[in-house]
Amino acid sequence: MSQLRAGAAEAVGTAFLLATVIGSGIMAENLSGGNAALALLCNTIPTGAMLTVLILVFGPLSGAHFNPAVSLAFALRRDMPWRTAAIHLLCQIIGAVIGVWAAHLMFQLPLWEVSSHVRAGTGQWLAEAIATFGLLLTILGCLAHNPAAVPYAVGLYITAAYWFTASTSFANPAVTIARSLSDTFAGIAPANVPGFILAQLAGMLAGVGLGGWLWPSRR
Repeated sequence: MSQLRAGAAEAVGTAFLLATVIGSGIMAENLSGGNAALALLCNTIPTGAMLTVLILVFGPLSGAHFNPAVSLAFALRRDMPWRTAAIHLLCQIIGAVIGVWAAHLMFQLPLWEVSSHVRAGTGQWLAEAIATFGLLLTILGCLAHNPAAVPYAVGLYITAAYWFTASTSFANPAVTIARSLSDTFAGIAPANVPGFILAQLAGMLAGVGLGGWLWPSRR
C-alpha cells in the first residue's frame, strides 16, 4: 500500500507541476502583450511556488522527486531501491503527460499537440547539464544538513535557474518529454528531447559524483 501511495504521489505531483508549467506559460503569453521577458517571469514564479508546495505536500509520501533524474540519482546512491526508482520514473512520466493534457483542456486547446518550439545547440545542452547538476547539489546538500529546507531550496533554485540558464532549466526528463506534447510557450520540439535528456543525465551523474564526495550517503 505504501508503494502504491508513493507512486500516486509522484504521478499527481508531477501532473500538477506540468499543469503549472504549461498553464502559466499559456496565461503568460496571453497576457504579456508580446513581452517575452514578462512572459518568462510569469511562467517562472508559479512554477517555483508550485514546486515548493508539492514537495511539502507529497514529500512525506514519496520523497517528492517528480523527476526521473532525481529518482535515478537516489538509486545510484543506494538511497532508494532500483525497483522503487523504476516505479517512480513511470509514474512521473505518466503524471507529466496528464498534467499537460489538463492544462490544454483548461485553456480549451487541443488535447494532443506536438511542439514546434526548437531548443537545440551546445549552449542549450550545457545549460541543461548545469541546471540538473545544480539541482542535485541543492537537494543533496540540504538533505545532508537541513532536510526541512529542501522544498524551499528547490523551489528557489528552479526559480533562479529559469533565468540564469539558456534553456530556462527543464532539468527533468519527464518534464522534457511532456513539454514536447504542447505547442505552447513552454514547449520543446520532439527532435530536441533526446539532446536535453542526455544533458540532464550527464548533469545528474556529475551531481551524484560531487555530491557523494561532499555529502556521502549514510546508507
